[in-house]
Amino acid sequence: MPRNTVTHGQFDLTAARPTQLGARYDGEGTNFALFSDHATRVELCLFDDSGQNETARMALPQMEGGIWYGYLPGLRPGQAYGYRVHGPWAPEQGHRFNPSKLLLDPYAMEMRGYWNWNEAVFGYPMGGDDLVMDTRDSAPFVPKAVVTDPTFDWDADRALDTGWSSTLIYEAHVKGLTQRHPGVAQADRGTFAGLGSEAVIEHLLKIGVTAIELLPIHAMVHDNHLTEKGLSNYWGYNSIGFFAPNRAYLRGEKIAELKQVIKRLHKAGIEVILDVVYNHTAEGNHMGPTLSFKGIDNASYYLLSAENPRYGYDTTGTGNTLNMAHPMVLRMVMDSLRYWVEAMHVDGFRFDLASTLGREPDGFEREGAFFNALRQDPVLSAVKLIAEPWDVGDGGYQVGGFPWPFREWNDKFRDDLRAFWRRDPGQIGRVSQRLLGSPTQFDHSRRPATSSVNFLAAHDGFTLMDTVSYNDKHNMANGEDGRDGHDHNISDNMGAEGNTQDRQITAARARRIKAMLGSLFVSQGVPMMLAGDELGNTQNGNNNAYCQDNEVSWIDWDTADPTLIDAVSALSQLRRDWRDWLAPLRFSRAPGDGAGPQRTQIEWWHPAGHPMTEEEWSDAALGCIGLRIAPFSKDAPSPDGKDPTTQLLIVLNAADDGQFTLPPADPMAPAQAPAAADKIPSGVAWHQIIDTSRDPIKLDRLAQPVEDIPGQSLCVYNTSS
Repeated sequence: MPRNTVTHGQFDLTAARPTQLGARYDGEGTNFALFSDHATRVELCLFDDSGQNETARMALPQMEGGIWYGYLPGLRPGQAYGYRVHGPWAPEQGHRFNPSKLLLDPYAMEMRGYWNWNEAVFGYPMGGDDLVMDTRDSAPFVPKAVVTDPTFDWDADRALDTGWSSTLIYEAHVKGLTQRHPGVAQADRGTFAGLGSEAVIEHLLKIGVTAIELLPIHAMVHDNHLTEKGLSNYWGYNSIGFFAPNRAYLRGEKIAELKQVIKRLHKAGIEVILDVVYNHTAEGNHMGPTLSFKGIDNASYYLLSAENPRYGYDTTGTGNTLNMAHPMVLRMVMDSLRYWVEAMHVDGFRFDLASTLGREPDGFEREGAFFNALRQDPVLSAVKLIAEPWDVGDGGYQVGGFPWPFREWNDKFRDDLRAFWRRDPGQIGRVSQRLLGSPTQFDHSRRPATSSVNFLAAHDGFTLMDTVSYNDKHNMANGEDGRDGHDHNISDNMGAEGNTQDRQITAARARRIKAMLGSLFVSQGVPMMLAGDELGNTQNGNNNAYCQDNEVSWIDWDTADPTLIDAVSALSQLRRDWRDWLAPLRFSRAPGDGAGPQRTQIEWWHPAGHPMTEEEWSDAALGCIGLRIAPFSKDAPSPDGKDPTTQLLIVLNAADDGQFTLPPADPMAPAQAPAAADKIPSGVAWHQIIDTSRDPIKLDRLAQPVEDIPGQSLCVYNTSS
């Protein structure tokens, strides 16, 4: 590539455009554009190939609408740059302009160098008064943006657009998934290249994953207080750039590495969903560093206190909140999302603390500017959108409150299924809601039955193995004397705290895990698994491992439980085979509920052999229940010729071993007294196809009219003639 030979004063005023923000190479030169409504001057600083030595500094020559811009002919991809922004230093008015601080372009797509926690990166004398300006140059201690070459051979790659009813999400951390995988080349471990390795893709396909949801991969900063303790912001929820990938996951600095991985995953039929953090940035509160937005235009990019703009208005618990009500901030987020879809080919997004994105002056608004912008956008409305439906502000818990086409993380599913399998009393009614997609929360506003993203464990909290291995969190390694992390784990160590050699306890834990996973896969909604749960992975009781970039968080593939992997594979196959029953487009209804014809009808069945009565729903001691699912009703016959006798029966037994009298095998027949155990009716009959207490869990046996149901198990039956 020819070296850049741009010198001061070479701007071409006729070629410059304010219409595209960032640094855009057009084949002949590069257009630079930066939004700062309150700046008085913006300087573009160019650096040599090392990113350490400044070679040119020039003021962007034009400005309109708060966008400062200029075009440099001959400037090519690979050029490192940053900005110095001039304006008032008036913290009490919300302005923190300080041209001695080199600032990262918010639209940077590649970066060179890494952050170094030096006192010079703060806009004020660190340890002193934030009203006083610090004039030390921060350039030696911060990475530089890099002009990017946009070309890449996608070779007919396209969005997979997997239907929600066919989706299985696998939440994973790029490094945690690959760092200890024996099938990943040593040089590729912990990187995007490892994620795209044959060994990882083969495993994902084996367990039926259709979409991998990656913890944040945006450019981020490790918190100073963590690095001082020898820790890091491992999860990555500390973004500083919304276009560039995290350098730590690249073997070099070129984004083509990530594009190649996305291309490989797509070829295998696996979608890529990004966990994105548009609610706050790594700059923290008024005492935090000046890295980008704070120095570019603090009063525009962040929500500030109406009473005293010196301070931010924080609804995220991280020190700052992006001002999504500002049109240029909203544009930046929308530009970022479109970039990842159009230029990087990702398939969707999971929005961290999404309630913050819907905050308007009067609080959370499901018809807010950001949600409406997404819904009308022809690109973004067509990809997968998932909300984490809460934040830490007033009224921030909004499960079920987001508009279509959003799907939402459903922590009620996690909590109620954990409590049920822990054998807490009085859980039958709650579990019935969760298995049907939580209709109380989601069956409104014409939302589909796939609105709930169901999960048993996620990155934040206990792994599934730790849920059955620990009564209490064990977070001392985080350096906060065990104060961090919540105490609402709904866990049970089943007889020993943590690892044990007691075979009875380990067998009981394995049985409960398989039953819990079974309930995830047979529930309506969209199932999501935490990476490693299919292996029996543990974090040794740490339920807040956000700062543990080590063996605590890296998945231990060497201790993987192959029987558990096989069970997950069988359960995902069950869901694929019975998709229309387990993942209907509309919410299922119980017969006679007055809702009109339904494609799928359900009936709850008592172990004694009859439909559940009102009184039995209140039986706090009941720990076993059956769910019969028919693909259609008499009033809504199957349009696709399905056998009218084919149906499913799902039996969940969190209690001790017991018996269950099966319903009539003919879905149109009335309930009858059970036949003798040695007399199997002719014609339509029940067959057992899943028993999570077994190894392997998949089977095919003719069922008895009265079945023995093992304790702590989930069994599935189908009918055939």
